[in-house]
Amino acid sequence: MGSTIDMQFMRYLNLFGRITKVNTRHCFRYNEALIFCVPKHLISKAIGENANNIKQISKILNKKIKIIALPKDIKDAKLFISSIIAPVSFKNVEITPEEIILTAGSSNKAALIGRNKRRLLEMQKIIKDFFKRYFRIV
Repeated sequence: MGSTIDMQFMRYLNLFGRITKVNTRHCFRYNEALIFCVPKHLISKAIGENANNIKQISKILNKKIKIIALPKDIKDAKLFISSIIAPVSFKNVEITPEEIILTAGSSNKAALIGRNKRRLLEMQKIIKDFFKRYFRIV
């Protein structure tokens, strides 16, 4: 992730590390939820028994929390995007050297774009930070 971390996200990362005992540098906001990216083998440790860690962080921050797998390279982009936007689904992901194109149905497209293109802009920033590519929804 090439972007800088502001103080608020630094606080989120510190709280996440203290509660879960899993250190990560990747935290972002999508659709009013905080999403933490951890290595795939540490997801169950980060979630905790009976999802206690997520419940505790969610209660402290008063926000919805998601924990997803950190993508290793561009091959993991489809799984990464689907875990961010869940439960909304899409038909296909096309990856080109310059951009990532998401194909969705009409109702899902509206849910992915959001009011005033808010979710689209959030996803464009996330894709730019992780994969250094542009993002479009078709």
